[in-house]
Amino acid sequence: MARQFFGTDGVRGTVGEAPITPDFVLLLGQAAGRVFARRSKTAHATVLIGKDTRVSGYMLEAALQAGFSAAGVDIVLCGPVPTPAVAYLTRALRLDAGVVISASHNPYHDNGIKFFSADGTKLPDAVEEEIEAEITKGYQCVASDALGKAYRLDDACGRYVEFCKSTFPTGLDLKGMKLYLDCAHGAAYHAAPSVFHELGADIVSDGVEPDGFNINRGVGATHTDDLAERTSKAGADLGLSFDGDADRLIMADSKGNVYNGDALLYVMARERIEAMGKKSGVVGTLMTNFALEKRFAELGIPFERAKVGDRYVMERLLEKGWLYGGESSGHLIALDCQTTGDGIVSALQVLAAVVSSGKTLAELTADLQLMPQVLINRRIAKGYDWKANEKFAAEIKACEAELADRGRVLIRPSGTEPLLRIMVEARDKALAQTLAERMAQALD
Repeated sequence: MARQFFGTDGVRGTVGEAPITPDFVLLLGQAAGRVFARRSKTAHATVLIGKDTRVSGYMLEAALQAGFSAAGVDIVLCGPVPTPAVAYLTRALRLDAGVVISASHNPYHDNGIKFFSADGTKLPDAVEEEIEAEITKGYQCVASDALGKAYRLDDACGRYVEFCKSTFPTGLDLKGMKLYLDCAHGAAYHAAPSVFHELGADIVSDGVEPDGFNINRGVGATHTDDLAERTSKAGADLGLSFDGDADRLIMADSKGNVYNGDALLYVMARERIEAMGKKSGVVGTLMTNFALEKRFAELGIPFERAKVGDRYVMERLLEKGWLYGGESSGHLIALDCQTTGDGIVSALQVLAAVVSSGKTLAELTADLQLMPQVLINRRIAKGYDWKANEKFAAEIKACEAELADRGRVLIRPSGTEPLLRIMVEARDKALAQTLAERMAQALD
């Protein structure tokens, strides 16, 4: 069954345009509620709803709540919390599902709905297809005596903060370390400062004044060109940047170095596999830098690639029985700590490697020389068949021939935005830039 509404990370779009409208979100809540109720082992299925700091979250939360209630499902509301907090709380409270209202790294005028299972993992494709089938049945409402009730979890953030701290090794602390935190005016604005401060770090917080409109605006994990500069200006040892829903992490040091998801995955996975004696391979994606794959091979650590999207990384990890995976964009997964990508928890694992080794992040990544990657995003019409563009196809073939064995080309549509992503990886960054621009121009 072809999915009409669900993309790689739930249902997402521009607020006020289908499918991110109150009427559709109410239907989505009803449909999902019926599915969760059928699967529940209790008389009333219960779901938890969290959100980021977008102004549209109020409207969509009300619509979802109404939909779930009409389906006879109880609701636990926890307000603005990171996406991974919803995964954790759903599991910890033994609920039937978790729901996050967020468009992650997108600007404020976008929003989305994504679901977690009772185990705190993204829903399998089959369950999303089941929800879509229910949507086609239209509006339904249970009898008044069977309507769902809503409750508020007042200490949701505090519970999540304690969980995050529990993933940091006992006996270690962050005393003597100064950290610059960029919380993107998003869901981490009140959780992240508490976690790192309570573990002993001296912190400088930025992006912690959300107003409903400034989420991801010039800050966060997708705006890190000046992260090292901001880290240095704050007098911090390291800078940590999260995206709007805090499931991504990018780091920097005061020496001008920025560490993307590939570099951080290397530090986290190597520390836990080698120093902690964990037995595991590592899963990356089609976008993962080839240098990382090569370095893991040199260390004798198995490595495989999945499709782009943290849900596909998770699927491959579960298939292989491995623990660690991630994306260049900063989604990092450590299944011995958390059931989904978690920016705060991932940062703690990287910092644990720094503290326990006595080395800087630069020293821990010195033997990983990432190949330059150039990524150009071209906006395309929804449903555009880029593979049928003969001029574009010919340019791709020519660029691949020019690269030969000196790099690679990857073309893929975004799963969350109407964009075609053109990526070129080569040891010569100027060559990569030239080839990426040639292919982008061929789309005109």
